[in-house]
Order: sequence, then structure tokens, then C-alpha cells
Amino acid sequence: MNIDQAVLGFAGSVVLTSLLLGWLASPYWLLLAGFAGANMIQAAITGFCPAAIAFRKLGLRSGAAFS
Repeated sequence: MNIDQAVLGFAGSVVLTSLLLGWLASPYWLLLAGFAGANMIQAAITGFCPAAIAFRKLGLRSGAAFS
């Protein structure tokens, strides 16, 4: 697994978990999905991704997007 795959998997997990919690517990959990989406847009524009930095420090190899 490389950093790109880890970041996309993590972001997808956060969005799906947020949607599930928004449906089961409270609509305020949908704010987490909004935050994750905003962070993905920000990372696409600037190239800065905190999750990619964390995964790099954990020893994952670089992919094409977050090198």
C-alpha cells in the first residue's frame, strides 16, 4: 500500500462513517463529512495533506499524488 491508497481509504472511511453516524445518531455528524470533503478539495488545490504526512511518517512509500 502506498500513501495515495492510504489517504483515499482513510478519507472514504471518514465520509462513510460520518454518513452512518449522521443517519443513526445525530445530523451533526454530517459536519465531519463536510470537513473531510473540504480537506480533500484543499489538498487537491495546494498539495498539502496532513494525512499524507502522517502516513509518510508511519513508513508508507510515496505514490504519484503525495510524493
